Amino acid sequence: MWHDRKMALPAIRARSLSKQYMLASQRQRHDTLRDELMAGMASLLRRNGKWKEPSEQEFWALREVSFDIAQGEVVGIIGRNGAGKSTLLKVLSRVTEPTEGRVEIHGRVGSLLEVGTGFDRELTGRENVYLNGAILGMKKREIDRKFDEIVAFAEVERFLDTPVKRYSSGMYMRLAFAVAAHLEPEILLVDEVLAVGDAAFQRKCLGRMGEVAHEGRTVLFVSHNMAAITRFCPRCIWLDQGVIREFGESASVVANFLAFGNDDGGEVVFSPDRAPGSEYVRLLAVRTKNSRGENTSSVASNEPVSIEVEYETLRDTTGLRLGVTLITGDGSILLSTKDLDDLPEDLPRKAGRYLSRCELPADFLNRGEYGVSVGADFPMMQSHFDIDRALSFRVEALGTTGSHISDGRLGFIRMRFPWVVRRLDEAPT
Repeated sequence: MWHDRKMALPAIRARSLSKQYMLASQRQRHDTLRDELMAGMASLLRRNGKWKEPSEQEFWALREVSFDIAQGEVVGIIGRNGAGKSTLLKVLSRVTEPTEGRVEIHGRVGSLLEVGTGFDRELTGRENVYLNGAILGMKKREIDRKFDEIVAFAEVERFLDTPVKRYSSGMYMRLAFAVAAHLEPEILLVDEVLAVGDAAFQRKCLGRMGEVAHEGRTVLFVSHNMAAITRFCPRCIWLDQGVIREFGESASVVANFLAFGNDDGGEVVFSPDRAPGSEYVRLLAVRTKNSRGENTSSVASNEPVSIEVEYETLRDTTGLRLGVTLITGDGSILLSTKDLDDLPEDLPRKAGRYLSRCELPADFLNRGEYGVSVGADFPMMQSHFDIDRALSFRVEALGTTGSHISDGRLGFIRMRFPWVVRRLDEAPT
């Protein structure tokens, strides 16, 4: 067991950490003085613990979470959306207090919980480096010493004295990450920084995280990138609905996490009161279907598989984009596709219910487990929802392609490719 290991003096020790939130229905409008007085009396009674509205629900984001992390350890934190990962980091960084339990932290803590926190859009890049660095706990002499390195990492030298409100989103993110990534605390808490920026910048972020991991600092690293978790984190914590499901060697924990939850029957439906989304759109369901149009979590490799995303637009929109990402069994991203790939970018959608559907052809995916992540956004403007591994399905190697090879085919793609076979030592006719 993880807690039986002989460890150095813990950098972080958590005991029975629990965090509770109250989910209340939307506040009602009070049209009269009587309504306002009654609402005030109800609020007072709730605070005194004598009565609670039936519409309020207790939600435990964390429940009885206990662990020790040694000095110099790099530990990953994984789990589905809403598992409690970000809440745990907020408790450890003292952004929020736990409802129950306690935590002991030995060492200076630096947190990267939300890229760009503390940036003032009216200030220049140079001014924001100093402002954001101070907010994140750096002294001026530390910022002076790190300034050139921060700017070089962010690749914004030409725009240092330009207000960041004129930056592209990529420039903004690069600068924000560069400031936070060059902190030098004993303990670093990092929350999914790899979800921002383009592919090249994400690789750069991974490289920087690798450097941090090898500098002997204690790191807690939340990420949906399972390859990064297994590469940088010898151990990881798997959170599920606010509790620790498993804490151990990353390779084993990640494998169990990826295999978990494949019993959804090919369909995940979100209740109206819990549907992910924004004021523009909310997600209703995600499905995988076989060639007969049946919901399924297991398909043959020689038949197509369809991925459906059902959603509702709450107002007329233009340029809304739905996307699907396919995740392999080891957590790598196999492919991403968007429903505007073959449609106009300014496609109008009036308020109502919609279904976006794509089909992966037969003999395309090899045998294995695949996760389906879904998202929706206004490109470069607003993200509406982003659900990691909303569901998963398995491909069974059946049919003719490669079935005569006893040891099966390697890799994730199982497509047929054109081949030519001809004899070289035969005289031409």
